[in-house]
Amino acid sequence: MTTLAIVWFIVLTVVWTGFLLLEGFDFGVGMLHRLVGRDEEGRSLAIRTIGPVWDGNEVWLIVAIAGTFAAFPAWYATALSAFYPLILIVLVALILRGVSFEFRSHAATARSRNLWSWALVVGSLVAPLGLGIMLGGFLGGIPIDAREEFVGGFGDLFRPYAVLTGVTIVLVCLLHGAVFLAMRTTDDMRLRALRIAKVLGPVVALLVIAWVALTRFDQGGALLSVIELATAIVVIAAALLVHAEREVAAFTTTLATAAGIVVSLFSELYPRVMVSSLDAANDLTIATTASSPYALAVMTVVLGVLLPVILVYQGWTFYVFRNRVSRADLTDDDGGGGAGPPPRPPTADVDAPTVRPDRRELHPVRPEFRFVTWLLAWAAALVVALVRGRGGPGTRSQPAGGERPR
Repeated sequence: MTTLAIVWFIVLTVVWTGFLLLEGFDFGVGMLHRLVGRDEEGRSLAIRTIGPVWDGNEVWLIVAIAGTFAAFPAWYATALSAFYPLILIVLVALILRGVSFEFRSHAATARSRNLWSWALVVGSLVAPLGLGIMLGGFLGGIPIDAREEFVGGFGDLFRPYAVLTGVTIVLVCLLHGAVFLAMRTTDDMRLRALRIAKVLGPVVALLVIAWVALTRFDQGGALLSVIELATAIVVIAAALLVHAEREVAAFTTTLATAAGIVVSLFSELYPRVMVSSLDAANDLTIATTASSPYALAVMTVVLGVLLPVILVYQGWTFYVFRNRVSRADLTDDDGGGGAGPPPRPPTADVDAPTVRPDRRELHPVRPEFRFVTWLLAWAAALVVALVRGRGGPGTRSQPAGGERPR
Protein backbone atom coordinates (compact mmCIF):
# COMPACT_ATOMS: atom_id res chain seq x y z
CA MET A 1 0.00 0.00 0.00
CA THR A 2 1.56 3.28 -1.12
CA THR A 3 1.37 6.50 0.83
CA LEU A 4 -0.39 8.27 -2.04
CA ALA A 5 -3.10 5.60 -2.11
CA ILE A 6 -3.79 6.26 1.59
CA VAL A 7 -3.76 10.00 0.92
CA TRP A 8 -6.39 9.57 -1.80
CA PHE A 9 -8.56 7.46 0.47
CA ILE A 10 -8.47 10.37 2.92
CA VAL A 11 -9.18 12.81 0.06
CA LEU A 12 -12.28 10.86 -0.94
CA THR A 13 -13.40 10.84 2.69
CA VAL A 14 -13.06 14.63 2.76
CA VAL A 15 -14.87 15.04 -0.57
CA TRP A 16 -17.83 12.87 0.51
CA THR A 17 -17.89 14.82 3.78
CA GLY A 18 -17.97 18.12 1.89
CA PHE A 19 -20.79 16.85 -0.30
CA LEU A 20 -22.98 15.86 2.65
CA LEU A 21 -22.15 19.08 4.53
CA LEU A 22 -23.14 21.37 1.66
CA GLU A 23 -25.65 19.41 -0.37
CA GLY A 24 -27.24 18.05 2.81
CA PHE A 25 -29.06 21.26 3.67
CA ASP A 26 -30.02 21.66 -0.02
CA PHE A 27 -31.70 18.25 0.10
CA GLY A 28 -33.37 19.18 3.38
CA VAL A 29 -34.76 22.45 2.02
CA GLY A 30 -36.01 20.64 -1.09
CA MET A 31 -37.87 18.10 1.03
CA LEU A 32 -39.29 20.72 3.39
CA HIS A 33 -40.12 23.65 1.11
CA ARG A 34 -43.78 22.67 0.77
CA LEU A 35 -44.11 22.22 4.52
CA VAL A 36 -42.54 25.49 5.61
CA GLY A 37 -44.09 27.41 2.73
CA ARG A 38 -47.83 27.38 3.28
CA ASP A 39 -48.47 29.38 0.10
CA GLU A 40 -46.76 29.84 -3.25
CA GLU A 41 -44.84 32.85 -2.05
CA GLY A 42 -43.56 30.94 0.98
CA ARG A 43 -42.42 27.99 -1.14
CA SER A 44 -40.59 30.32 -3.49
CA LEU A 45 -38.92 31.97 -0.53
CA ALA A 46 -37.74 28.62 0.84
CA ILE A 47 -36.27 27.68 -2.56
CA ARG A 48 -34.66 31.10 -2.79
CA THR A 49 -32.45 30.33 0.23
CA ILE A 50 -30.58 27.65 -1.75
CA GLY A 51 -30.98 29.13 -5.25
CA PRO A 52 -27.45 30.63 -5.44
CA VAL A 53 -25.59 27.56 -4.11
CA TRP A 54 -27.32 24.25 -4.83
CA ASP A 55 -25.73 23.58 -8.24
CA GLY A 56 -22.24 24.50 -7.01
CA ASN A 57 -22.60 22.08 -4.10
CA GLU A 58 -23.12 19.17 -6.51
CA VAL A 59 -19.56 19.65 -7.76
CA TRP A 60 -18.42 17.67 -4.72
CA LEU A 61 -20.31 14.61 -5.94
CA ILE A 62 -18.67 14.87 -9.38
CA VAL A 63 -15.24 15.11 -7.76
CA ALA A 64 -15.99 12.10 -5.53
CA ILE A 65 -16.99 9.91 -8.48
CA ALA A 66 -14.17 11.09 -10.76
CA GLY A 67 -11.64 10.71 -7.95
CA THR A 68 -12.75 7.15 -7.25
CA PHE A 69 -12.50 6.27 -10.95
CA ALA A 70 -8.96 7.63 -11.23
CA ALA A 71 -7.49 6.69 -7.84
CA PHE A 72 -9.19 3.32 -7.28
CA PRO A 73 -10.36 1.94 -10.65
CA ALA A 74 -11.13 -1.56 -9.32
CA TRP A 75 -13.25 -0.08 -6.53
CA TYR A 76 -15.07 2.06 -9.10
CA ALA A 77 -15.65 -0.91 -11.42
CA THR A 78 -17.01 -3.21 -8.72
CA ALA A 79 -19.16 -0.51 -7.12
CA LEU A 80 -20.59 0.60 -10.46
CA SER A 81 -21.48 -2.94 -11.53
CA ALA A 82 -23.01 -3.71 -8.12
CA PHE A 83 -24.91 -0.48 -7.51
CA TYR A 84 -25.72 0.30 -11.15
CA PRO A 85 -29.57 0.19 -10.74
CA LEU A 86 -29.38 2.29 -7.58
CA ILE A 87 -26.98 4.77 -9.16
CA LEU A 88 -29.33 5.11 -12.12
CA ILE A 89 -32.22 5.90 -9.77
CA VAL A 90 -30.08 8.50 -7.98
CA LEU A 91 -29.08 10.12 -11.29
CA VAL A 92 -32.72 10.37 -12.36
CA ALA A 93 -33.56 11.92 -8.98
CA LEU A 94 -30.75 14.47 -9.30
CA ILE A 95 -31.82 15.36 -12.85
CA LEU A 96 -35.45 15.65 -11.79
CA ARG A 97 -34.45 17.82 -8.86
CA GLY A 98 -32.24 20.04 -11.01
CA VAL A 99 -34.77 20.74 -13.75
CA SER A 100 -37.54 21.28 -11.21
CA PHE A 101 -35.91 24.54 -10.07
CA GLU A 102 -36.04 26.02 -13.56
CA PHE A 103 -39.30 24.47 -14.78
CA ARG A 104 -41.11 25.45 -11.62
CA SER A 105 -40.14 29.11 -12.03
CA HIS A 106 -41.45 29.11 -15.62
CA ALA A 107 -44.64 27.12 -15.00
CA ALA A 108 -47.64 28.80 -16.63
CA THR A 109 -50.30 27.25 -14.39
CA ALA A 110 -50.67 26.50 -10.71
CA ARG A 111 -51.05 22.80 -11.49
CA SER A 112 -47.79 22.69 -13.41
CA ARG A 113 -46.00 24.63 -10.69
CA ASN A 114 -47.35 22.22 -8.10
CA LEU A 115 -46.15 19.24 -10.16
CA TRP A 116 -42.59 20.53 -10.33
CA SER A 117 -42.71 21.42 -6.67
CA TRP A 118 -43.44 17.78 -5.85
CA ALA A 119 -40.68 16.74 -8.26
CA LEU A 120 -38.28 18.78 -6.14
CA VAL A 121 -39.49 17.02 -2.99
CA VAL A 122 -39.14 13.53 -4.48
CA GLY A 123 -35.76 14.22 -6.06
CA SER A 124 -34.42 15.69 -2.83
CA LEU A 125 -35.57 12.60 -0.91
CA VAL A 126 -34.50 9.82 -3.29
CA ALA A 127 -30.98 11.16 -3.97
CA PRO A 128 -29.64 11.13 -0.37
CA LEU A 129 -31.48 7.89 0.38
CA GLY A 130 -29.86 6.12 -2.59
CA LEU A 131 -26.41 7.54 -1.91
CA GLY A 132 -26.72 6.60 1.76
CA ILE A 133 -27.65 3.02 0.88
CA MET A 134 -24.62 2.84 -1.43
CA LEU A 135 -22.23 4.18 1.22
CA GLY A 136 -23.74 1.85 3.80
CA GLY A 137 -23.30 -1.05 1.38
CA PHE A 138 -19.56 -0.36 1.17
CA LEU A 139 -19.22 -1.11 4.89
CA GLY A 140 -22.21 -3.35 5.51
CA GLY A 141 -21.16 -5.74 2.76
CA ILE A 142 -22.53 -7.03 -0.54
CA PRO A 143 -21.86 -10.36 -2.34
CA ILE A 144 -18.37 -10.05 -3.92
CA ASP A 145 -16.49 -13.14 -5.05
CA ALA A 146 -12.76 -13.87 -5.18
CA ARG A 147 -12.50 -12.23 -8.62
CA GLU A 148 -13.74 -8.94 -7.13
CA GLU A 149 -17.02 -9.23 -8.99
CA PHE A 150 -20.53 -8.60 -7.67
CA VAL A 151 -22.49 -11.88 -7.74
CA GLY A 152 -25.72 -10.81 -6.06
CA GLY A 153 -29.00 -9.29 -7.17
CA PHE A 154 -30.75 -5.97 -6.74
CA GLY A 155 -32.24 -7.07 -3.42
CA ASP A 156 -28.78 -7.71 -1.97
CA LEU A 157 -28.13 -3.96 -2.02
CA PHE A 158 -30.83 -3.35 0.60
CA ARG A 159 -29.27 -5.07 3.57
CA PRO A 160 -30.47 -3.73 6.96
CA TYR A 161 -27.33 -1.74 7.73
CA ALA A 162 -27.29 -0.10 4.28
CA VAL A 163 -30.95 0.88 4.54
CA LEU A 164 -30.41 2.24 8.06
CA THR A 165 -27.51 4.32 6.76
CA GLY A 166 -29.68 5.73 3.98
CA VAL A 167 -32.54 6.59 6.34
CA THR A 168 -30.12 8.17 8.83
CA ILE A 169 -28.60 10.40 6.14
CA VAL A 170 -32.06 11.45 4.93
CA LEU A 171 -33.16 12.48 8.43
CA VAL A 172 -29.88 14.30 9.08
CA CYS A 173 -30.46 16.20 5.83
CA LEU A 174 -33.99 17.07 6.96
CA LEU A 175 -32.74 18.49 10.27
CA HIS A 176 -29.84 20.20 8.50
CA GLY A 177 -32.25 21.83 6.04
CA ALA A 178 -34.74 22.88 8.72
CA VAL A 179 -32.02 24.59 10.75
CA PHE A 180 -30.66 26.23 7.59
CA LEU A 181 -34.12 27.61 6.78
CA ALA A 182 -34.48 28.93 10.32
CA MET A 183 -31.08 30.61 9.98
CA ARG A 184 -31.80 32.16 6.56
CA THR A 185 -35.45 33.26 6.84
CA THR A 186 -37.50 35.59 9.03
CA ASP A 187 -40.90 35.89 10.69
CA ASP A 188 -43.38 33.05 10.13
CA MET A 189 -41.02 31.04 7.90
CA ARG A 190 -38.35 31.00 10.58
CA LEU A 191 -40.82 29.95 13.26
CA ARG A 192 -42.21 27.10 11.17
CA ALA A 193 -38.70 25.88 10.36
CA LEU A 194 -37.82 25.96 14.05
CA ARG A 195 -40.94 23.98 14.96
CA ILE A 196 -40.04 21.33 12.42
CA ALA A 197 -36.45 21.24 13.66
CA LYS A 198 -37.64 20.82 17.26
CA VAL A 199 -39.66 17.77 16.26
CA LEU A 200 -36.84 16.31 14.20
CA GLY A 201 -34.06 17.01 16.71
CA PRO A 202 -34.71 14.21 19.26
CA VAL A 203 -35.62 11.70 16.52
CA VAL A 204 -32.42 12.39 14.58
CA ALA A 205 -30.33 12.28 17.78
CA LEU A 206 -31.66 8.83 18.72
CA LEU A 207 -31.25 7.50 15.18
CA VAL A 208 -27.69 8.78 14.78
CA ILE A 209 -26.68 7.33 18.15
CA ALA A 210 -28.20 3.97 17.17
CA TRP A 211 -26.42 4.09 13.80
CA VAL A 212 -23.07 4.94 15.40
CA ALA A 213 -23.43 2.11 17.93
CA LEU A 214 -24.42 -0.41 15.26
CA THR A 215 -21.57 0.71 13.02
CA ARG A 216 -19.05 0.13 15.78
CA PHE A 217 -20.45 -3.12 17.15
CA ASP A 218 -21.00 -4.58 13.68
CA GLN A 219 -17.28 -4.18 13.06
CA GLY A 220 -16.40 -6.01 16.23
CA GLY A 221 -15.70 -3.04 18.49
CA ALA A 222 -16.82 -2.89 22.10
CA LEU A 223 -16.45 0.85 22.63
CA LEU A 224 -17.11 3.80 20.36
CA SER A 225 -14.13 5.43 18.68
CA VAL A 226 -13.31 9.08 19.34
CA ILE A 227 -14.98 10.14 16.09
CA GLU A 228 -18.11 8.11 16.75
CA LEU A 229 -18.37 9.38 20.32
CA ALA A 230 -17.96 12.96 19.09
CA THR A 231 -20.70 12.39 16.50
CA ALA A 232 -23.09 11.18 19.20
CA ILE A 233 -22.28 14.21 21.37
CA VAL A 234 -22.73 16.83 18.64
CA VAL A 235 -26.08 15.41 17.48
CA ILE A 236 -27.36 15.65 21.08
CA ALA A 237 -26.05 19.23 21.17
CA ALA A 238 -27.88 19.94 17.91
CA ALA A 239 -31.19 18.81 19.42
CA LEU A 240 -30.64 20.93 22.53
CA LEU A 241 -29.62 24.04 20.55
CA VAL A 242 -32.64 23.72 18.29
CA HIS A 243 -34.89 23.52 21.33
CA ALA A 244 -33.24 26.71 22.61
CA GLU A 245 -33.89 28.34 19.19
CA ARG A 246 -30.20 29.09 18.62
CA GLU A 247 -30.23 28.28 14.94
CA VAL A 248 -26.73 29.48 14.05
CA ALA A 249 -25.08 27.34 16.72
CA ALA A 250 -27.43 24.48 15.84
CA PHE A 251 -26.40 24.71 12.19
CA THR A 252 -22.77 24.29 13.25
CA THR A 253 -23.63 21.11 15.13
CA THR A 254 -25.68 19.68 12.25
CA LEU A 255 -22.65 20.31 10.04
CA ALA A 256 -20.53 18.40 12.53
CA THR A 257 -23.09 15.60 12.69
CA ALA A 258 -23.08 15.14 8.91
CA ALA A 259 -19.28 15.17 8.87
CA GLY A 260 -19.14 12.68 11.75
CA ILE A 261 -21.33 10.18 9.91
CA VAL A 262 -19.13 10.12 6.81
CA VAL A 263 -15.84 10.08 8.72
CA SER A 264 -17.11 7.33 11.05
CA LEU A 265 -18.11 5.18 8.08
CA PHE A 266 -14.83 5.59 6.20
CA SER A 267 -12.70 5.18 9.32
CA GLU A 268 -14.39 1.85 10.04
CA LEU A 269 -13.94 0.89 6.39
CA TYR A 270 -10.16 1.51 6.35
CA PRO A 271 -7.99 -0.18 4.99
CA ARG A 272 -10.82 -1.72 2.96
CA VAL A 273 -12.90 0.10 0.37
CA MET A 274 -15.70 -2.46 -0.01
CA VAL A 275 -16.68 -5.35 2.23
CA SER A 276 -17.71 -8.73 0.85
CA SER A 277 -20.59 -10.44 2.61
CA LEU A 278 -19.38 -13.81 1.30
CA ASP A 279 -15.86 -13.97 2.70
CA ALA A 280 -13.55 -11.47 4.36
CA ALA A 281 -10.80 -12.63 1.99
CA ASN A 282 -12.82 -11.13 -0.88
CA ASP A 283 -12.86 -7.63 0.60
CA LEU A 284 -11.56 -4.91 -1.69
CA THR A 285 -8.73 -2.96 -0.08
CA ILE A 286 -6.83 0.23 -0.77
CA ALA A 287 -3.73 -1.74 -1.76
CA THR A 288 -5.45 -4.01 -4.30
CA THR A 289 -7.60 -1.36 -5.99
CA ALA A 290 -5.31 1.67 -6.22
CA SER A 291 -3.97 3.14 -9.45
CA SER A 292 -0.28 3.35 -10.31
CA PRO A 293 1.93 5.71 -8.28
CA TYR A 294 2.38 7.87 -11.40
CA ALA A 295 -1.37 8.38 -11.83
CA LEU A 296 -1.82 9.15 -8.13
CA ALA A 297 1.05 11.65 -8.22
CA VAL A 298 -0.39 13.55 -11.21
CA MET A 299 -3.84 13.57 -9.61
CA THR A 300 -2.39 14.98 -6.40
CA VAL A 301 -0.90 17.91 -8.32
CA VAL A 302 -4.21 18.54 -10.10
CA LEU A 303 -6.06 18.41 -6.77
CA GLY A 304 -3.63 20.89 -5.24
CA VAL A 305 -4.39 23.36 -8.05
CA LEU A 306 -8.15 22.99 -8.45
CA LEU A 307 -9.34 22.36 -4.88
CA PRO A 308 -8.29 25.79 -3.51
CA VAL A 309 -10.08 27.47 -6.44
CA ILE A 310 -13.30 25.59 -5.71
CA LEU A 311 -13.06 26.34 -1.98
CA VAL A 312 -12.44 30.06 -2.57
CA TYR A 313 -15.30 30.33 -5.04
CA GLN A 314 -17.79 28.52 -2.82
CA GLY A 315 -16.66 30.45 0.24
CA TRP A 316 -17.19 33.71 -1.64
CA THR A 317 -20.66 32.59 -2.77
CA PHE A 318 -21.77 31.77 0.77
CA TYR A 319 -20.35 35.07 2.01
CA VAL A 320 -22.23 37.13 -0.59
CA PHE A 321 -25.55 35.38 0.17
CA ARG A 322 -25.16 35.18 3.94
CA ASN A 323 -28.07 37.46 4.87
CA ARG A 324 -31.56 36.35 5.78
CA VAL A 325 -34.27 36.56 3.12
CA SER A 326 -37.86 37.62 3.60
CA ARG A 327 -41.04 37.87 1.54
CA ALA A 328 -40.15 41.46 0.65
CA ASP A 329 -37.07 40.17 -1.21
CA LEU A 330 -39.02 38.14 -3.76
CA THR A 331 -38.53 39.58 -7.25
CA ASP A 332 -38.93 38.44 -10.81
CA ASP A 333 -35.67 36.46 -10.53
CA ASP A 334 -35.46 34.48 -7.31
CA GLY A 335 -32.86 31.88 -8.15
CA GLY A 336 -35.26 29.29 -9.50
CA GLY A 337 -38.78 28.97 -8.21
CA GLY A 338 -39.94 32.55 -7.92
CA ALA A 339 -43.52 33.62 -7.62
CA GLY A 340 -43.25 35.70 -10.76
CA PRO A 341 -42.77 39.42 -11.33
CA PRO A 342 -44.68 41.81 -9.10
CA PRO A 343 -47.55 43.69 -10.74
CA ARG A 344 -46.77 47.10 -12.17
CA PRO A 345 -48.80 50.10 -11.11
CA PRO A 346 -51.10 51.40 -13.84
CA THR A 347 -49.45 54.80 -13.79
CA ALA A 348 -46.08 56.04 -12.72
CA ASP A 349 -45.28 59.32 -11.04
CA VAL A 350 -42.56 60.96 -13.11
CA ASP A 351 -41.43 62.98 -10.12
CA ALA A 352 -41.01 59.92 -7.91
CA PRO A 353 -37.41 58.85 -7.35
CA THR A 354 -36.31 55.69 -9.11
CA VAL A 355 -35.44 52.92 -6.66
CA ARG A 356 -33.05 50.44 -8.16
CA PRO A 357 -33.31 46.89 -6.83
CA ASP A 358 -30.25 45.24 -5.38
CA ARG A 359 -28.43 43.60 -8.27
CA ARG A 360 -27.54 40.64 -6.07
CA GLU A 361 -31.22 40.05 -5.41
CA LEU A 362 -32.19 40.20 -9.07
CA HIS A 363 -29.29 37.98 -10.14
CA PRO A 364 -28.40 35.57 -7.32
CA VAL A 365 -25.42 34.09 -9.20
CA ARG A 366 -23.96 35.53 -12.37
CA PRO A 367 -23.96 32.95 -15.19
CA GLU A 368 -20.20 33.15 -15.71
CA PHE A 369 -19.56 32.04 -12.13
CA ARG A 370 -21.80 29.00 -12.52
CA PHE A 371 -20.04 28.27 -15.78
CA VAL A 372 -16.65 28.40 -14.04
CA THR A 373 -17.86 25.94 -11.38
CA TRP A 374 -18.99 23.35 -13.90
CA LEU A 375 -15.92 23.97 -16.09
CA LEU A 376 -13.62 23.20 -13.18
CA ALA A 377 -15.52 20.00 -12.41
CA TRP A 378 -15.41 18.75 -15.99
CA ALA A 379 -11.75 19.77 -16.35
CA ALA A 380 -10.91 17.66 -13.32
CA ALA A 381 -12.84 14.70 -14.75
CA LEU A 382 -11.02 15.08 -18.11
CA VAL A 383 -7.62 15.22 -16.44
CA VAL A 384 -8.17 12.09 -14.37
CA ALA A 385 -9.46 10.26 -17.47
CA LEU A 386 -6.30 11.23 -19.38
CA VAL A 387 -4.17 10.15 -16.44
CA ARG A 388 -5.86 6.77 -16.40
CA GLY A 389 -5.16 6.40 -20.10
CA ARG A 390 -1.52 7.44 -19.63
CA GLY A 391 -1.08 4.90 -16.84
CA GLY A 392 -2.14 2.07 -19.19
CA PRO A 393 -4.04 -1.10 -18.40
CA GLY A 394 -1.11 -2.73 -16.71
CA THR A 395 -0.58 -0.16 -14.00
CA ARG A 396 -3.08 -1.46 -11.53
CA SER A 397 -1.69 -3.13 -8.41
CA GLN A 398 -1.92 -6.89 -8.59
CA PRO A 399 -4.25 -8.52 -6.10
CA ALA A 400 -2.87 -10.92 -3.55
CA GLY A 401 -2.72 -14.63 -4.21
CA GLY A 402 -2.05 -14.31 -7.94
CA GLU A 403 -5.73 -13.72 -8.73
CA ARG A 404 -6.60 -12.56 -12.20
CA PRO A 405 -6.74 -8.74 -12.38
CA ARG A 406 -9.83 -7.10 -13.78
